[in-house]
Amino acid sequence: MDLVVRGARIVDGSGSPAYAGDVGIEAGRIVEVRREGEPRASAKRTLDARGLALAPGFIDMHAHSDLALLTDPAHEAKAAQGVTLEVLGQDGLSYAPADDRTLDTLRTLIAGWNGDGSDVTFDWRTVGGYLDRLDEGVAVNAAYLVPQGTVRMMAVGWEDRPAAPAELDRMRELVAEGLAQGAVGMSSGLTYTPGMYAPDAELTELCRVVAAYGGYYCPHHRSYGAGALEAYREMIALTRAAGCPLHLAHATMNFDVNAGRAPDLLALLDEALADGADITLDSYPYTAGCTTLAALLPSWAAVGGPDATLARLRDGPTAERIRHALEVTGSDGSHGVPMDWSTIEVSGTADPALAGRVGTRLDGWPAARALLLADRLGTTILQHVGDERNVRTVMRHRTHTAGSDGILHGAKPHPRAYGTFPHYLGHYVRELGVLTLEECVAHLTGRPAARLRLPDRGLVRAGHRADLVLFDPATVAAGATYDRPRALPAGIPHVLIDGRFVIEDGRRTDVLAGRSVRRTAPR
Repeated sequence: MDLVVRGARIVDGSGSPAYAGDVGIEAGRIVEVRREGEPRASAKRTLDARGLALAPGFIDMHAHSDLALLTDPAHEAKAAQGVTLEVLGQDGLSYAPADDRTLDTLRTLIAGWNGDGSDVTFDWRTVGGYLDRLDEGVAVNAAYLVPQGTVRMMAVGWEDRPAAPAELDRMRELVAEGLAQGAVGMSSGLTYTPGMYAPDAELTELCRVVAAYGGYYCPHHRSYGAGALEAYREMIALTRAAGCPLHLAHATMNFDVNAGRAPDLLALLDEALADGADITLDSYPYTAGCTTLAALLPSWAAVGGPDATLARLRDGPTAERIRHALEVTGSDGSHGVPMDWSTIEVSGTADPALAGRVGTRLDGWPAARALLLADRLGTTILQHVGDERNVRTVMRHRTHTAGSDGILHGAKPHPRAYGTFPHYLGHYVRELGVLTLEECVAHLTGRPAARLRLPDRGLVRAGHRADLVLFDPATVAAGATYDRPRALPAGIPHVLIDGRFVIEDGRRTDVLAGRSVRRTAPR
């Protein structure tokens, strides 16, 4: 064998009680697991893991590393947390499939999430082409969701209307092609344009395609605020009509109108689950959200694309209509809740000349409008609108998984990008006891692997891939805070992907063992 990890506390990802034992690795796979007291195997190398827990590598079910994986070989934001697999293509907007026209628009539209891509060679136009780029070697493994908003942009454009029959056929083709090339499902961003212009009937038809290929639908649904429960109910209904598994992205209940109402959400899910629905969800263990400032605008202000939005912001009467939607009625982009500008903190700007605004709170619409214009919609924000009771309630649910929703771009990103997984283990397991260690590891590993239909990942089992993390349950903790969002975690000395150390003795190695993880279930 290549490596034996000796004397670890094995937390195997199933939720079963931990036990002491050894794990043998050869050619990138676990070849044997021996409990304490059984005969010990020999190997070329032995790692003494006494005092450490050994778990499957963590799976980030909601990541925004679509470009970072290509430009940052170290990718310590995730590797240092023990993440060995990320799911990209989230919130209905990413860079594959694409054509030249939509790619240019996308680079502007989601610059606040990923940067403008000026340091990336966009030499792909298909999902398969993007996954091939990942296969050249990246820091961690990655799966991909076909982004419905991008697909709609290609087929329909930026118009707020139902798709014509030929346009719907084109969207079906694009989704099917992406799934056939290895995507694990489809995402939507239904508070982001142009994906939010799709009516339920259109989404249902696309979900039928997803279901036919064995994938799942991952929507950022139409409201996390005033209409949150109705938005969850809508997603459940349309996926059940389509026969498509549902995975609810960053599932929580935000804003004061929903404080303490997470049990209402879970009751809705439990009712559907009891009736045979296939539903899972993910969440991050923080109360603040993160998005772009432009995402808060009413959807009608985005018709026609970014240049049209900027023109409306420049026009005084139209800008006043936007202000009224934000501050009085609550726009669809701001989840139907009238804006409390004191909750909005600037976390990043596209224009370096505006970097002085980072860390400041917006003091009203005039400041927000000026920043949107000056930064050409590229501003990223933190939105302090969450409820801690909801966060803890959701993470206890039996279908829960973890997703960082980590936006890595910006001068002061959300600490969830660097801290989600150790924060679960340190704060919510060790300090608060919200979950047991075994339960939490199952949420981070075995359960998401099952949703992704990956038969050889997510558990410490002979025959499974040797994607593993060793951490100290007594000291593991997120280093990242709102003030120091890029601080690395403590208590995670070793991370292996494909049996190779990407983190060793707490330091990033130069190993690029990550590759694309493609849907393999037959149609």
